[in-house]
Amino acid sequence: MFYTIIGIVIIILLYLIIQYNVFVRANNEVKEAFATMDVYLKKRWDLVPNLVETVKGYAKHEKSLLENLAKLRSSAYENMSISDKISTNEQLNSRIANLFAVAENYPELKASQNFSQLSRELTKIEDDIANSRKYYNAVVKKFNNKVEMFPSNIFARAWGYNRAKMFETENRDNIQVDLK
Repeated sequence: MFYTIIGIVIIILLYLIIQYNVFVRANNEVKEAFATMDVYLKKRWDLVPNLVETVKGYAKHEKSLLENLAKLRSSAYENMSISDKISTNEQLNSRIANLFAVAENYPELKASQNFSQLSRELTKIEDDIANSRKYYNAVVKKFNNKVEMFPSNIFARAWGYNRAKMFETENRDNIQVDLK
């Protein structure tokens, strides 16, 4: 009888240890996936001022759009939380799309070598962001399932794990860059 109780206690402890390690691993995968995507988000973040300056010279009466982009970038990226980075980048997506829509009205801007190079860089970065967003969201989905599904939700609550935020975009249209 005594050995049976000790055996049951050991099995329960092993199960708890395994569950804890599962959550730690899943949480670290979410952090790693965001860190990978964050590299591309930061590249885009740093590219925007160059793009704005290039457009500024051609589109002087589009001042409000350019000011909105500058205002959006005014906070320090490194000091943002993951949630803030996600929501700020969602807003940045729509502003960049507006910027390219404005550029369509200025043929001399579209023909600019600097604008063309920045557009190509942005297109590459957007592709990298899209690919890393898919990976991040897949990892977050897996983590969120563990946080919400029984019986792991009991352990998640006990150990303080909460749902992670998916990286969704409000603007579902791709940014169209016309390099003609």
